[in-house]
Amino acid sequence: MPRHIAALVLSATFTLGSQVAHASLPEEAILYKSPNCGCCAAYADYLEKRGVDVQVVDTQDLGDVKSRLGIPHGLGSCHSLEMGGYVIEGHVPGVALDRLFDEQPSVAGIALPGMPAGTPGMPGERQQALTVHQFDDEDSAIFMSLPAEAG
Repeated sequence: MPRHIAALVLSATFTLGSQVAHASLPEEAILYKSPNCGCCAAYADYLEKRGVDVQVVDTQDLGDVKSRLGIPHGLGSCHSLEMGGYVIEGHVPGVALDRLFDEQPSVAGIALPGMPAGTPGMPGERQQALTVHQFDDEDSAIFMSLPAEAG
């Protein structure tokens, strides 16, 4: 095999290998939500479009679920998700999910408090910067900040 072709094959092998090593989202998740919440169902659809099989659990006891999952006060949203050994609270954008599963930090989970417009599952255009928090044992810190969308 000529040298330049061998180099191309070797280069392609390393490139494909690095893409395979890139973490992906887990295959399954459990989403806990109020029975009447449409934005939570839309978030489940968002995850399914990203290849995650989402089991939706309707519950009237979201407070109990959040307590069981260890979500700190002040970081709550309308739904809670268990996925890949982490807790994800709220309408967390895909870039934060990707980072969580790429880096796999030693935290219980991440949260986007409230229900900001323009986030996955929420209608409208995003006008504000977003702060995604990481948490563990009732402590929290900033996981990542996302700038406001231009528009």
